[in-house]
Amino acid sequence: MRVLRLSLLVAMFGFMLLLAASEGFAQCSMCRASLAGSNNAVFIRNLNLGVLVLLIPPVTIFCSIFIILKRHKGEGTGDDA
Repeated sequence: MRVLRLSLLVAMFGFMLLLAASEGFAQCSMCRASLAGSNNAVFIRNLNLGVLVLLIPPVTIFCSIFIILKRHKGEGTGDDA
C-alpha cells in the first residue's frame, strides 16, 4: 500500500511538472540566446522537455534522501504516529 501511494505521488509530481512547462520555462540564458534565431517550435519544445527530464533524477535523489532521513529520525525518538 505504501509503495502504491509513493508511486502515485511521484506520478502526480511528474505530471504537474510537465504541465508547468512553457516555451520560455527551464531555459538558461545561453540556450535561449542560441534558440532565439530558430523558428523550429518542435525543437524548442523538445529542448524544454529534455531539461525537465534531466531535472527528475536530482529531485528524486533529494526526495529519497529526505524520506530516508525523516524515517530514520522518527525511529529513534519513539514517536510512532
